Amino acid sequence: MARRQKRVERDNHERWLISYADFITLLFAFFVVMYAISAVNIEKYKIFSEALNTAFGSQGAAKPETADAGGERESLLKSLVDRRNARVGERMRKQQQTMQEVASGLSRAMAVQIAGGQVSVTQTSRGVVLEINASALFNQGEAELQSSSITTMARVIEILGQGDHHIEVEGYTDDTPIKNARFPSNWELSSARASSVVRLFIERGVEASRLTAVGSAANRPVAPNDTAEGRARNRRVTVTVLSSAPLAEQATAP
Repeated sequence: MARRQKRVERDNHERWLISYADFITLLFAFFVVMYAISAVNIEKYKIFSEALNTAFGSQGAAKPETADAGGERESLLKSLVDRRNARVGERMRKQQQTMQEVASGLSRAMAVQIAGGQVSVTQTSRGVVLEINASALFNQGEAELQSSSITTMARVIEILGQGDHHIEVEGYTDDTPIKNARFPSNWELSSARASSVVRLFIERGVEASRLTAVGSAANRPVAPNDTAEGRARNRRVTVTVLSSAPLAEQATAP
C-alpha cells in the first residue's frame, strides 16, 4: 500500500493586509473623533455669548459701536486729558511761585553782597541759582569757610532750609593750576569748597538727603581767564535750588 505524501503548507504572504486594514480603520476613526471635537457649534456659541452678556448687565449680543457711543468716549477722553492738564498747570504755577519767592528772599537777604558785586541771584529753568564769589567765602587756595562768611551763609540757610527742594552746591576755580599736598589739582580744591558749604548746611539743620556737592574745577567759566578780573569771577561757588516742576509729564491731546 502506497504511503500518502504529507501536504506541504505554503506561507500566506498577504496576511499583512489584514493588519494594514485595521490600522487604516483606526486612523480614520481617530480623525473623525478629532474633527468632531474641534468643530464649533455656531448656534451654541451664540447662546453662550448672549448668556454671558446678560449675566454682566448688557442686553443681548455685543453690537458694533455706534457713532454716538464713539463720540461719548472721545468726549470722556478729552475731559480726562483736560483735567490732567489743569492739574499739571496748577502744579507748575505753584512751583513757579515758590521759586520766585525763594529768589526774592535770597535777593533781600544778600542785598548788601549783591550791591558789592560778590553775589548774584538768577532764576533759570533748573531753579534759583545763588552765585557767590569765592573771595567772599574762602582765603585764596583754601577750602575752609572764613568766619565772616558763616554769618552771611546763615541767612541763606535760613531761607533755603524751610523748603524741601533739592540743593546742588558746585565749586569752581579759574584755570590757574594748583598743586600741593592737600589739593593735587583744581578738582580737589573745587570739590572741597563745595563740601565745606554743604557741611555748613547740614550743621545748621538742612537734611543731608537734599544736598549734593559737586566740584567742577575750571569748567564752565563765566568770564575769560586772560585777565585777573575774569579769573576772580570764575572762582566761585553756586548754590542751586532745583525746581521740581513736572517737566517730564507733558500734556497731550487724545
